[in-house]
Amino acid sequence: MEIWFYHLTRQKLDRTLPGLVEKSLERKWPVVIQIGSQERMKALDALLWTYSESSFLPHGTDQDEDAEMQPIYLTSGFETPNGAKVRFFVEGAMIAPFLTQPSAGFERLILMFDGNDDDQLVSARQQWSQLKQQGLGLAYWQQDEDGRWQKKA
Repeated sequence: MEIWFYHLTRQKLDRTLPGLVEKSLERKWPVVIQIGSQERMKALDALLWTYSESSFLPHGTDQDEDAEMQPIYLTSGFETPNGAKVRFFVEGAMIAPFLTQPSAGFERLILMFDGNDDDQLVSARQQWSQLKQQGLGLAYWQQDEDGRWQKKA
């Protein structure tokens, strides 16, 4: 299992998350997006239906039925009802507590954080240090001037 950190410097989460989720689905990887709060989950729920005039990302939340049928599942908890292969941690969600849960089958865990938000930046640095000390393999990606992802570590 890979753990990747995505450092947002040019664009906000609302502009970058849908594209990364689309790439996961192209690989036939079901997705879980773990959000730090129920309030923000409602905003991301709306975003995935409306982020593009020509497309949407089909999904459900922990408030919906048939969670196991959803290609994308939004939660503020640890559950993984859809057999996800990739899990995004956004808006204050923490990776370390999730790692104490049974998490078989994941190909990748991705923490996305806004480099212009001091709280998110501090939290990401703390999480990086903690996970590195545990000997986990980490990768760090940052947006370049054009908003493309460049692997930095």
